[in-house]
Amino acid sequence: MRAMKVKDADILIVPGYTNSGPDHWQTRWQAKLSTARRVEQDEWTKPVREDWAERVADAVNGAERPVVLVAHSLGVAALVHAIPRFEKPVAGAFLVAIPDVANPDIRPKHLMTFGPYPRDPLPFPSIAVASRNDPFSAFDVAEDTAAAWGSLFVDAGEAGHINADSGYGPWPEGSMAFAKFLSRL
Repeated sequence: MRAMKVKDADILIVPGYTNSGPDHWQTRWQAKLSTARRVEQDEWTKPVREDWAERVADAVNGAERPVVLVAHSLGVAALVHAIPRFEKPVAGAFLVAIPDVANPDIRPKHLMTFGPYPRDPLPFPSIAVASRNDPFSAFDVAEDTAAAWGSLFVDAGEAGHINADSGYGPWPEGSMAFAKFLSRL
């Protein structure tokens, strides 16, 4: 079996709360990867779990090639809740900065409406990348969630929320990890 390449897949970028801005690694990857497209949401600042999950499912079900999902933060939550609606197979998912949606101290409060997460193993290969100082999730919570999902877990060190505000606009380590993941699908 040959390694999957970008041209073989529909790469779906699934941003989190407030979308990923022009400097965010997701936006940069979307511009660089020829088959990548963003899953758009109607309400980036007032996310509704059902609506977000539906958008992810629609994008997967409308794909023409095998799907590889690239989700950040609340986009991970939307993706996980969308899985029961997938009618097409997903080749894999690259999950970054899984938020702790069960934490009552999370802000804004309505992000908790994306919890609780299902604890079943994901029905496709996945990698979960977590930071030791992510303000939206304790490291052990992200590690436990990834383990429940059967995701390969990657410790990103002290990387904040792994977004542009944390200094992760160009994220070469992430890009290399994603390329390696893709080649194994």
